[in-house]
Amino acid sequence: MTNSINELENAQVILVSGSNTTTSHPQVARRIFDAVDRGARLIVIDPRRTQLARHAHIHLAIRPGTDIPVLNAMMRIILDENLADDIFIAMRTENFPALRDGLFRMNVDQLLATAGVAREDVVRAARLYARAGKAVICYCMGITQHICGTDNVQSFANLAMLAGHVEQEDTGLDPLRGQNNVQGACDMGALPNVFPGYQPVSDPAIRARFARAWERELPAAPGLTLMDMTHRHDSSPIRAMFIMGENPMRSDPGVDRVQRTLEQLEFLAVSDMFLSETAELAHVVFPACSFAEKTGTFTNSERRVQLLRRAIRPLGSSLADHDIITALAARLDYPMSHESPAEIMEEIALLTPVYGGIFHDRLESGEGLQWPCYDRSHPGTPYLHKGSFSRGKGRFSPAVHHPPHEVPDEKYPFTLITGRIYHHFHTGTMTRKSAQLAREGGGARLEINPEDAGRLHLRPGQQVRLTSRRESILLAAEITDRVAPGTVFTTFAFTEAPVNRLTVTARDPVARIPEFKVCAVQVEAA
Repeated sequence: MTNSINELENAQVILVSGSNTTTSHPQVARRIFDAVDRGARLIVIDPRRTQLARHAHIHLAIRPGTDIPVLNAMMRIILDENLADDIFIAMRTENFPALRDGLFRMNVDQLLATAGVAREDVVRAARLYARAGKAVICYCMGITQHICGTDNVQSFANLAMLAGHVEQEDTGLDPLRGQNNVQGACDMGALPNVFPGYQPVSDPAIRARFARAWERELPAAPGLTLMDMTHRHDSSPIRAMFIMGENPMRSDPGVDRVQRTLEQLEFLAVSDMFLSETAELAHVVFPACSFAEKTGTFTNSERRVQLLRRAIRPLGSSLADHDIITALAARLDYPMSHESPAEIMEEIALLTPVYGGIFHDRLESGEGLQWPCYDRSHPGTPYLHKGSFSRGKGRFSPAVHHPPHEVPDEKYPFTLITGRIYHHFHTGTMTRKSAQLAREGGGARLEINPEDAGRLHLRPGQQVRLTSRRESILLAAEITDRVAPGTVFTTFAFTEAPVNRLTVTARDPVARIPEFKVCAVQVEAA
C-alpha cells in the first residue's frame, strides 16, 4: 500500500476493484464506510453485487476479466475532458506519449461494450476520480488472479499517475494483501527472484553481501514459482519439499496435478498448526505454534511492522516457526544460532535497508513502524513516493485487453468466479475448527442468479453439480442477485467441494499467478 489504512477515512473518492472488502478485509471496509459517512464517493468495479457494491455511488458491474477495457475507457475520458494532471505527468513520469497515443487509437464505445457497462456510469466514475482532491484505489486478488494480472495492476498505476493521485497523504494505490503477514513474507524474500527487501538475486553486489553474512555461496538464478513447484513435470529437479503454513491441496488450481506432484516426491515435510489436506500427504509433519504461542513481528498491508508477545506456552510439542527452521537447518549441516526473535530482527535490519531502523525495542509501544525505515532515528513512512518514485520517474505502461484463458460456450455456458466468504478464511484450515464459525459459515454453496435458476428449475438449497472441462463437484444452490445472469460464484474453503479441481492452470506470463477468477462451467441439478 502506498498509504496507511487510516488515511482511507480522509479520502474524497475511493475506487475499489477486485475486492470483496467487507468479507476479506473487514477492518479496511470499516474505514471505507466511515469515509462514505463523511461524504466520500465510493466507486466499485466488480462483477458481483457485493455488500460494498450495494453501498457504492457507482457500481460498474463489468464482465469477469474485463478490467483493462473499463480502465482504458476511464483514462480516455479523462484525456478527452482535459482532467489529467499535466504538471504531475510532466515532472514525475515518463512514457506518457505511449499511453496517450494508445488510448486515442481506442474506441470508447467498443471498450465499454467489451466490459458490459453503461457509458454514463463510466463517465461519472472518471470525472469523480480525476476531479477529486484526494482519491484512493483499493484492489485485491480479483485484479491480480488473471492471465493479465500484471497488466491490470499497471493499468491502475496508469490511472493514478494520469490523475496525479500519488505521492500525497490520503491519496494513492492500496493493494490489499491476501493473507495474514503475506506482506512480511514477501518483504523477507519469500519470492523466487529476490532476497529480503526486494533486493534482486541477480545483482552481484547484493548477492555478495548476503553470501558474506550467511557464509555460503548463493545462486544467481531465480528460483521456481509456486506452480512451477506444485505442478511438477517429469524433468523437474525437485525431489523434496518443505511446506510451511500453506495448503496447496486446496489453494492451488488443478488440485489433481498438485496431488500427483506431492505424492511423487521422495520426501515431503509440512509445518502447520493443523493436519491440513496437504499435511496428510507428508512423510513428516512439524506441529507449529499459533500467533499466541510465540514472540515475533507481523507486517501488515500498510507496511506496518508490529511486535507480538507470547501470551501462552506452546501447546503440546509445537514450536515457533523460527525454532523449527533452526532445528532443521542444524540437521542439514547449517547451524544457525539466535538467542531470541529480537536477535533475528537485528539481522534483518543489518541486511535489509528498508527495515534498517526496525528493532524490537522500537516496537515496544505497540504502534509499530512502517517501512521504509532506514535507521534508528527514522520515524517510518506513512505514505510512499513523496518527492520521487523508487525508480526515479513513474513509467506509464499501456495495456490492451486479453480475453480470459477460458470463455463460456454452448456446453459450459457459465463463468465461474471464486473467492472467500466472511466466516471462513482461505482454505478453512483454522476457521472450520471453530464450531461457531462452522455454524455461521454453513456449507459449500453456489451463488446463481434467479433468472438462471428458474431456467434450470433449481430450488434454494438444492444440490447441484458444477462441472468444468476438468472435474465436477457437488454443492448447494444459493439463488441471489449478487451474481449476474451467466455468472456463478463459490468459495474454496470447503474440502467437500474442492472448487480448485475445476479452475484453470493458465498463468500471467510475468507474475506467474494463476487465473483463479474466471473459468467456464456448466450447472445442473445433482
